[in-house]
Amino acid sequence: MEKQEIKIVTQEGYDELIKELHFRKTEYTDAISERISVARGFGDLKENSEYDEAKNEEAKNAARIAELEEQLKNIKVISADEINSTRVSVGTVVKVLNRTRNIETTYSLVGFSETDPFSGRISDQSPIGKAINHKSVGDVVTVEAPAGVFELEILDISVPKND
Repeated sequence: MEKQEIKIVTQEGYDELIKELHFRKTEYTDAISERISVARGFGDLKENSEYDEAKNEEAKNAARIAELEEQLKNIKVISADEINSTRVSVGTVVKVLNRTRNIETTYSLVGFSETDPFSGRISDQSPIGKAINHKSVGDVVTVEAPAGVFELEILDISVPKND
């Protein structure tokens, strides 16, 4: 069995994974069991689409539970004292200049499970995240992304304040 790569997440990302796992093991599993029970009452299981759908959902839920449990075995929660504004890391907010297009953008670098590109939350595993991770203000990196190759200059690194 090959060793899994350790992935970094923020406390918020870790808490969300735990929350989803708990929900899937309790409420969601109970709801699916109820659907299966009701569908059994509809008669012949060979021609019972409600039963088939519920069983398929049960299998998907079990697969997601296994995936979450595996992810949780291979993550490291980055603590607030490990995050600083001298280098880009998970948990920092980074202002960059796309030198190819002359556009400034701000990203929050987050763990694999926390991404939301539409909100500027990019994973450290994404092409941009990999390119800027561990860099400092003034560094210029080349990003090879599906949209093409471009250069980013790190303009500012900050650490969000927790309320």
